[in-house]
This record gives sequence, C-alpha cells and structure tokens, in this order.
Amino acid sequence: MTEIIDLLLALSQEIKDLKARIELIKATRAERLKDTWIDNQDVMQTLHISQRTLQTFRSNGTIPYSKIQGKFYYKVSDIEELLQSNYYNPNFKCDGNK
Repeated sequence: MTEIIDLLLALSQEIKDLKARIELIKATRAERLKDTWIDNQDVMQTLHISQRTLQTFRSNGTIPYSKIQGKFYYKVSDIEELLQSNYYNPNFKCDGNK
C-alpha cells in the first residue's frame, strides 16, 4: 500500500514539474512573439481596421512602423502598447479605484 502512495506522490510531483515547464514555455513564446514583426494584413485583421485607417495611424504617428521596398511592418509589442494605452474600463475611475 505504501508503494502505491509513493508512486502517486512521485507522479503528482512529475505533473507539477510538467505544468511548470509548460508555463515557462508559454511565457518564453509570448516574449519572443513581442519581438516579431507583422505586416499590414496581419495588423488590419488583428485590429479589425481598414487599410485607410492603418495608413492614417502611420501618418499621424499613432503606430510606429518599418518600411522595406514599399511593404510596411509593425512590431507586435507596439500593437499591444497601442491597445493598452487606449484601454478604457468604465467601471474604474482614473485613479484605478471603483
């Protein structure tokens, strides 16, 4: 009977270790993704905006970009920052209190 308990404890510990490794891999992947570049089509699909709106965002400096041979690229982290800086929650006051 103690052998079964020992096996269950060992299995439980291995499951915890696997969960920790999976979380580490997910976090690492998210960090790598932030440094990736996406093109116009990906940005328009992500933000659900038109090509003209994206052009306006570039023109007025709303979103940073890189241009190579007529093709525009954007950092995922910049898109995320744009969304975060325009985040609004009507349930909270400006100081973060309800």
